[in-house]
Amino acid sequence: MAAAAGAAALTTGAIVASSYVSLLAVAITAGAACVLAAVGWPYVLRVPAKKTQSAAIGLSALLAVVLTATTPGPAFLTWFPASVALGVGAVFMIQLLRGTGQSLRLESTLGASSGVVVIGMGSGWVAAERLAANAADSGMMLVTGVSVLIAIAVCLLPFPDRLVAPAAVVLAALAGPLGALLLTDVPALAAASVGLAGGVVIAGTRRLLVGRDTPLTVVAAISAGVAPVLAIGAVVYFLDKLFLS
Repeated sequence: MAAAAGAAALTTGAIVASSYVSLLAVAITAGAACVLAAVGWPYVLRVPAKKTQSAAIGLSALLAVVLTATTPGPAFLTWFPASVALGVGAVFMIQLLRGTGQSLRLESTLGASSGVVVIGMGSGWVAAERLAANAADSGMMLVTGVSVLIAIAVCLLPFPDRLVAPAAVVLAALAGPLGALLLTDVPALAAASVGLAGGVVIAGTRRLLVGRDTPLTVVAAISAGVAPVLAIGAVVYFLDKLFLS
């Protein structure tokens, strides 16, 4: 759990820091995070054909990041569905090539397909950075990062999930407006909404990890920590577009 939380915190910090450098820096950071998450995703699922499925997930996510960074606006995620479709198609092809009767074919197909979607959502961070408000360093990315880090910290508490999950969601939602008030001029409602969404994703991920029968390997833990941060990217993009455009 600690390794996953550390990976999540480092990924969040890297994405937020890169947003103050350039769009290219955000794209490189998001792309690197996608590769890390893709490599470990089959280990999280404990399914065979790990290398080929990691390649399918990672390449589709990288394609989404590149297209998001280069597609003319205002719909920066226009090619995200196509990238996901290519990734899912590759996953199905891998299972067909494995042949009939191979172990865990259904689990591999469903699990890897979900990885294509979740990890590909990391392109949302690039799309969010391309919005006019964030391109001008509005502080929304910083507020989002603060909220996510608060949620991660709360999820490390050694208490039952029925206590930790609500606390993580509430504190992340409160950290957004507080961070906006102290550090930026981001509207409180926008900050609270993004914080709430980030808290829900992180708390939900903790529930899934705590409920596992076996502990995660290091590679799987890194992927389990990075993947939810990537998933938040698409949510951040749509919320930022709603409140800041």
